[in-house]
Amino acid sequence: MASSHPTPTYSESPLAWTSEFESHSFTVSQSRALEISIHNATSLRASNGQRYYAKIGSLDDRDQFIGEAESLKAMELAAPGLVPKLIDCGFIDADTKERDSDVGRPYFLSEYKDIGTLTTAGAKTLGKRLATELHAYKSPDGFGFHVPTYCGRTRQENGWYQSWPECFDALMAGLEEKLRVQGGYDGLCNQVKEVRERVIPFLLEPLVIQPVLLHGDLWSGNTGIDRSTGEPVIYDPSSYFGHNEADLAIGRMFGGIPESFYTTYHQYLPKSEPQEQYGLRQDLYQLYHYLNHTVLFGGGYAGSARQKMDRLLKEVSSI
Repeated sequence: MASSHPTPTYSESPLAWTSEFESHSFTVSQSRALEISIHNATSLRASNGQRYYAKIGSLDDRDQFIGEAESLKAMELAAPGLVPKLIDCGFIDADTKERDSDVGRPYFLSEYKDIGTLTTAGAKTLGKRLATELHAYKSPDGFGFHVPTYCGRTRQENGWYQSWPECFDALMAGLEEKLRVQGGYDGLCNQVKEVRERVIPFLLEPLVIQPVLLHGDLWSGNTGIDRSTGEPVIYDPSSYFGHNEADLAIGRMFGGIPESFYTTYHQYLPKSEPQEQYGLRQDLYQLYHYLNHTVLFGGGYAGSARQKMDRLLKEVSSI
């Protein structure tokens, strides 16, 4: 649905809000628009030479900014340096400069990283850090997350669940509802409902797992190498606490992440038991992203979602 508040123009960019960013003890000396975000993103260079990533959004973006900020905060605790460090996220009225205003637009400020393509060596390091740090960070509150997060533009309501099947079913139910509202996907939605009723209990209830912190949207476009350090970086998260294997699914869908990532990852964190169902679980977790892409981009992804569901339902029926 189109926002009733227009997306900020360049004249409303974070450079125009330098007084807010300069409250963080630096003076903005240069601003450059970036084309890497659905929001109005800018690279700020401070007078001390440091660069920062800044963006502002519309009122409709408030929850999305909060979700990204809370995801980055959690991930920085779990795996320091693996994500750009959040500096601040809040709301400010563009006219009155009142902070935390009910009518204030969200702003976001983090460290800036000059990111290159993920290398084979970097993928190995990323696999190890994901397995031993991020996916070792457990939640005391169960499965889910304390605020909504967004996978692309799709809102994940989250909340807390006592079991992984319950949590993942809620995520799938959210997509099913969005597709029904869009219309034209009745057959697809009926198949999703069948997967929720038959496949999710069959594949996920036998798992004995702990809720660990996930990136949530770990495809190649959200990974890279920090050119200044050579270390891997991941960004644009839609985090929640879930089954670690769910974080591995979307990367294989679109390629671009070296195989060394997966090999190294499972050297440190083996596949969950029953291991013989690993491939089916990956199909199920990929299905979530195919359905989400159908929500976001239309029917081209619906065929891939149907293929996944056909296979899953057939396999479950044959066992």
